[in-house]
Amino acid sequence: MANSWKMSQHGTKKRKLDRSTEDYMYFDSYSDVTIHEEMIADTVRTNTYRMGIFKNSKSIEGKVVLDVGAGTGVLSLFCAQAGARKVYAVEASSIADQAVRIVKLNQMEDRIEVIKATLETIELTEQVDVIVSEWMGYALLHESMLNSVIFARDKWLKPGGLILPSRADLYIAPINDLVVEGRLNFWSTVKGQYGVDMSCMTDFARKCIMNKDITVNPVTVEDVLSHPCKFAELDLNTVTLEQLRDVRGVFSCECFGSSSIHAFCVWFTVTFPAEEKALVLSTSPFKPETHWKQAVLYLDDAVDVMQDTKVEGEISLYPSEENSRHICIRMDYVIDMRWTEQMKPNTLLRCERQ
Repeated sequence: MANSWKMSQHGTKKRKLDRSTEDYMYFDSYSDVTIHEEMIADTVRTNTYRMGIFKNSKSIEGKVVLDVGAGTGVLSLFCAQAGARKVYAVEASSIADQAVRIVKLNQMEDRIEVIKATLETIELTEQVDVIVSEWMGYALLHESMLNSVIFARDKWLKPGGLILPSRADLYIAPINDLVVEGRLNFWSTVKGQYGVDMSCMTDFARKCIMNKDITVNPVTVEDVLSHPCKFAELDLNTVTLEQLRDVRGVFSCECFGSSSIHAFCVWFTVTFPAEEKALVLSTSPFKPETHWKQAVLYLDDAVDVMQDTKVEGEISLYPSEENSRHICIRMDYVIDMRWTEQMKPNTLLRCERQ
């Protein structure tokens, strides 16, 4: 069975955005305080970056650092605290004005220079020893900020320089969703409560809830039906822009027990190198929740599985044709030798984290 998805346009004609419009919408979404509050309040994220920077203090002390997409400047300040001689904090959105104030408040203006511009347009007076960036979006690649990190690496990083974090891995697992199951069953309970039969709404509800969008939700450990399967790895020292146009891999897993697969969930980890033990920032449902949560890809219909039912296939992440900062995820997969094809474009998932 072959399925394909088209995003609802709510009566408007779908059109491709030019790059300048994409960039304006993206950077404008980072001009409000809410998104920065959410990111800094994410203690898993912020503390892991802080620890990752401090664990690499020997490589940072006395060196020049480039912070790509600096936001409020918190990572730049961590680098300065770790001993950096100079930090270039590059931020294209208007939050750069607040970063200047924060840097001054922390008396670091002699070591941190905030540059309000896009990374691709800046000119530095020197090469840098270290690049630090919190570039990850939903399902890792939403927002396409990694492209700017690669641009910075190729133009400004000294040979053998350090990138923090240095690696990213993508994972997938089938999940059961009892909340969705309850919402679908709700329509069969209306008659008993109000005397009006609305059971015919179930199919409509299924189309609305288990739709073609990539949904960002927290997934609980109890919902995951197999061990995680890593399907892609990105080495930030070597990955190319061409490779990011289609990040793909295969997966194979076996279900834990009798249940129903409602969806697949996708998550990521990034790794900070260290002398003794590498430090990992994980967005796994098996770890404490982060603001990234997990990306959920719903099936058209739930599929019943048993202990050791095999689930395998191929998954591909690539930029949307309508907005290159958005991603699409395509999967060809088999559940117990039943072949299906799923394509989930993500044109309705907004650039801002929410």
